[in-house]
Amino acid sequence: MQPGRIFDEFPAPSYRGAQEQALRDIRDAFEADNDVVLVRAPTGSGKSLLARAIAGCARTAGESEAGEPIDAYYTTPQVSQLDDVARDDLLTDLKVIRGKNNYDCILPGETDTPVDQAPCARERMFDCQVQHRCPYFSDRAIAANNRIAAMTLAYFMQTAGSDVFGQRDVLVVDEAHGLGNWAEMYATIDLGPDTVPIWDACEPPAVDGLDDAVSYADTLHTMAGRRLTEVRQQAELDPEEAAERDKLVQLQSDLSWFAEDYRDDESGTTWVVDQNGGEGSRVTIKPMAPEKYLKHTVWDRASNFALLSATILNKDAFCANVGLAPDRVELVEVPHTFPVENRPLYDVTQGKMTYEARDETIPRVAEVLVRIMAAHPDEKGLVHCHSYAIQDQLQAHLREFGVDSRVRSHDSEDRDAQLSTWKRIDDPDVFLSVKMEEALDLEGDLCRWQLLCKAPYPNTRDSRVAARLEDDQWGWYYRTALRTVIQACGRPVRAPDDHGATYLADSSLLDLFERARVDMPDWFAEQVDRMSRPDLPAADATAATGSGSSGASARSRSSDSTGSGERSSGASGASASGSGSSDDGSSGSSRSDRRSRRSKSKSNPVADVWDTE
Repeated sequence: MQPGRIFDEFPAPSYRGAQEQALRDIRDAFEADNDVVLVRAPTGSGKSLLARAIAGCARTAGESEAGEPIDAYYTTPQVSQLDDVARDDLLTDLKVIRGKNNYDCILPGETDTPVDQAPCARERMFDCQVQHRCPYFSDRAIAANNRIAAMTLAYFMQTAGSDVFGQRDVLVVDEAHGLGNWAEMYATIDLGPDTVPIWDACEPPAVDGLDDAVSYADTLHTMAGRRLTEVRQQAELDPEEAAERDKLVQLQSDLSWFAEDYRDDESGTTWVVDQNGGEGSRVTIKPMAPEKYLKHTVWDRASNFALLSATILNKDAFCANVGLAPDRVELVEVPHTFPVENRPLYDVTQGKMTYEARDETIPRVAEVLVRIMAAHPDEKGLVHCHSYAIQDQLQAHLREFGVDSRVRSHDSEDRDAQLSTWKRIDDPDVFLSVKMEEALDLEGDLCRWQLLCKAPYPNTRDSRVAARLEDDQWGWYYRTALRTVIQACGRPVRAPDDHGATYLADSSLLDLFERARVDMPDWFAEQVDRMSRPDLPAADATAATGSGSSGASARSRSSDSTGSGERSSGASGASASGSGSSDDGSSGSSRSDRRSRRSKSKSNPVADVWDTE
């Protein structure tokens, strides 16, 4: 690695915020013989540009000795982050490769067939005469031979051991805060009707502990092998049979790994198992620590590493979680350069949102949301519902308040499409979202305010979470929730002159801030310290839907309508008065003029990979 050229490798024509100092600190950290550098950089600080500069420091073929790795990888867990990189004119030398299912076959009659189900995947010894023009194999060859290959973390992990993507000099992981969680997720073995092709012939018994899980894994492995032999004996497979074959191969690999590791007395992996529905229901087998998995899929893949995120909150805890020795790791802190007054937090807490208390709290949250809508009649808002159950309840109460004409939502199947529509339209609609705290760019008038409905604590009914808490890992529990809150707070404020208000509805969030204070970045602690209780208008449906004003009454669902007007100097429609107001509130000042709104979608969120209650 050649960290001395990091400034020459920076792709932008000029620096913004603290980028120049960040590059200097990153260079010094690598030159001090650290082979892993953590870069804690706030949302909007230009992490992708920093990542490109670091990757550009990788050794080239002309700078290396025989056998030394060269070039770099860029990877991120977030699909949308990779999409942003692919679209960025400053990052055109990062060559992106995606999974086969993202490419269509180009053979006649197969142009609607994903490459992972194309004839080359279905027919034994198939000789594709146009493989050199296949979009997947073409992109793979370009990325494999390029100085910087870019891919999702999932694809990167799956290529471990590949001859095509071998060891390189530098690996840059963007949005690296969830590296341990993502490794655990990919190492989890999920056995259900959708993942086990022979489910009907081999439903699980009641699984009470790991011994039962291993016994079932052995049986399932044997039966999967028999079915796989039958499938492979066919000279040609249809797309469904090809998909079944691939699932069976993956299933056998996962089951073998689990059974062998569990029976290995020297293995350091702790496993837990869930079967919430009893006999015949889904079985999930999870590793407690991802270090072993990460060693093979990540740490053996490069000589030097840069891990970037806004929310690597505790260096030692992060290192322990991902299997790094802290003495080989340096933390570089990038300051926040967005004015704190442009990113205010407002306390509108209405009680706890625990499972036991939420039926009482949600109606109050719905009422305060109507009041917030009345304070922002001409501005788009995002509501982080945390789960689909909360989303459903909240939407029902908003319907009773008569404001549903301004409300949009999504389910697990249409989340990207609904999000794209909401971002594209000019109407100041409110979007009830689930699991969109990360990888969502809502710059400018795409979103001016948001509401956090619930403290995002990990689900204690998850066996892995329960095991950690039994081991007294409460620091991990609070850091995990705080990390999600900080990520969420960064969605609407994306530039130094941008602004957006964040309202907090769950009183458990205030408790979280106290318990996790020691791990808070200084710039977020400053936001918390300035938090106030706003004066909000009454919960009036007419004011909340804008139907009482001439500008808002003409709103349509068309994407062609636009608004205009002077922008107010404040960051929010609500008063930031420190004196506060009571829970039932008092009426506030009138809203500012209608604002111009952007209509172009910039990104889609990460796929909905986490189960929600």
